Amino acid sequence: MRGGEVGVVAVIPARGGSKGVPRKNLRRVGGVPLVVRAIGAAHAAERVDLVVVSTDDPEIAALAEGAGARVVHRPAELAGDTASSETAVRHALDLLERDGIRPHTVVFLQATSPFIPSEGIDRGVDAVSGGGYDSAFSAYATYGFLWERGEDGAATGVNHDPAYRPRRQDRAPHHVETGGFYVFDAAGFRAAGHRFFGRTAIIEVPEATAIEIDDAEQLAVATTLAPLVAPRGRIPVDAVVTDFDGVHTDDSAWVDAEGGEAVRVSRSDGMGVALLRRAGVPVLILSTEVHPVVRARADKLGVPVLHGVEDKAAALVGWAADSGIPSERIAYLGNDVNDLGVMAIVGWPIAVADAHPAVRAAARVVLDRAGGHGAVRELADRVLRA
Repeated sequence: MRGGEVGVVAVIPARGGSKGVPRKNLRRVGGVPLVVRAIGAAHAAERVDLVVVSTDDPEIAALAEGAGARVVHRPAELAGDTASSETAVRHALDLLERDGIRPHTVVFLQATSPFIPSEGIDRGVDAVSGGGYDSAFSAYATYGFLWERGEDGAATGVNHDPAYRPRRQDRAPHHVETGGFYVFDAAGFRAAGHRFFGRTAIIEVPEATAIEIDDAEQLAVATTLAPLVAPRGRIPVDAVVTDFDGVHTDDSAWVDAEGGEAVRVSRSDGMGVALLRRAGVPVLILSTEVHPVVRARADKLGVPVLHGVEDKAAALVGWAADSGIPSERIAYLGNDVNDLGVMAIVGWPIAVADAHPAVRAAARVVLDRAGGHGAVRELADRVLRA
């Protein structure tokens, strides 16, 4: 890649070590590792020309390359607890310059912010590249009354007079830095040595995107929020794999006096599978259930089935290898805790609307429809739109 082709570079520092949350940059939120989420946000920004991940960790490097980022290998002395993010960005820019890549604008993203809005990145680039600003950062507006505790322990108003508390509509907001992204002029950054210099713009973003992960509690909150913040659009995959009970069915069964079982399925789901097959998208049913109804339904749908499977993750890995489909290009639709292992190895772990809470938390997308009530059709429609 020649330097003349790159005007805006996004740099994502992602070291392997972390004290608050071990291996933090590899932890999954919404079914996606944090570093991959940051790469995706940068790629989705229209104004970013090149995405670079600076890391000292081989596993992070492999994930970053798989997600389409250029990797800069950071030396250990720049990856310790005391090393600044600015140091990592400068090191990345130095190595890029050796390859003839000299961007005019830098976007610095923090992978610990899982919900970075791509359109906000674009607004930040526009502000710095042609809007008269030297640097910019993401922030959300707040009308909250701030207080500080004095040396004697007494509270004092910071942004207000406690004796006079005007209505919200009569006050101007303050802004809280989110830590998600920073944008700055490359030459100005080198001269100043830090991310805030010259004329600085506030890029206002939704408060829901503002969470930063520094401890296990914040990771849990982000995981819970992920299905609500996730964009509700297309699901670009090359194959669809589903569980059976609780996905093609509503997880209930009729049992007769002799112990025979019958289940209820959705004709809408059947049409969804048919549409996927017509489009050439492979579909597999993967189930721990050994009841013959599973194979009967698969035969009716005209799709292969692996049932009576104890290790679903191993079974999917084998099927994917035989089919020549990368796991990151597979959507898996599940509903219960025995799906968690396989959901952790696919690129698109999906949950039905009435899935177990742990499955919803592990999902990249939570569907609107419940198992047996059109969930498979909803997934099929979103895959076909992609």
